[in-house]
Amino acid sequence: MDPNELSGTTDLMIAEGWIKSIKVIFTFMELQDADKVRCAIFLLIGDTRLWWESASMSVNLQTLTCEGFKEVFYSKYFTEEGDSSVAEFVRKFERGCHFVPLISNDVREKFRYFLDGLQSILRHHVRVVGPTIYVVVVSRALVAEQDQKDIENDRQGKRPYQAPQQHHSQQQQFKRPF
Repeated sequence: MDPNELSGTTDLMIAEGWIKSIKVIFTFMELQDADKVRCAIFLLIGDTRLWWESASMSVNLQTLTCEGFKEVFYSKYFTEEGDSSVAEFVRKFERGCHFVPLISNDVREKFRYFLDGLQSILRHHVRVVGPTIYVVVVSRALVAEQDQKDIENDRQGKRPYQAPQQHHSQQQQFKRPF
């Protein structure tokens, strides 16, 4: 069937295209759920393979369904990454973890090392939320980074003020205080 392999892309369209392409093949081949998962994992190469080796520690491979695999997969690829230093840090961190079993084999250590590696302002924003799961920490760090970019743009006047939507039925009109 010549399926595509997936290797470390951060392009959401490529990742989603990969999921759709293997779904078509799996449907044609009438694979059982467990076989779908094994085949999908087999097609991961490069950075994506390293990511999976780490991510697979948080799931039970004996009971992992295809939907469960997609959920783990989407938590990796469908975040607010964009062009971000946190996204780059995540890639480098996951690569490094592959070579340091002390970190990659212990979810608490992985969580701690990742959090410690963040810029102090981002680490503060992540800690305020209090996540305890690695994937949540990564997601929160990406959001915190975007928030910081928005704050900086506001300070520099790069983001235009957008007044909240007013309903026509409101009697009182509010004006900007400046």
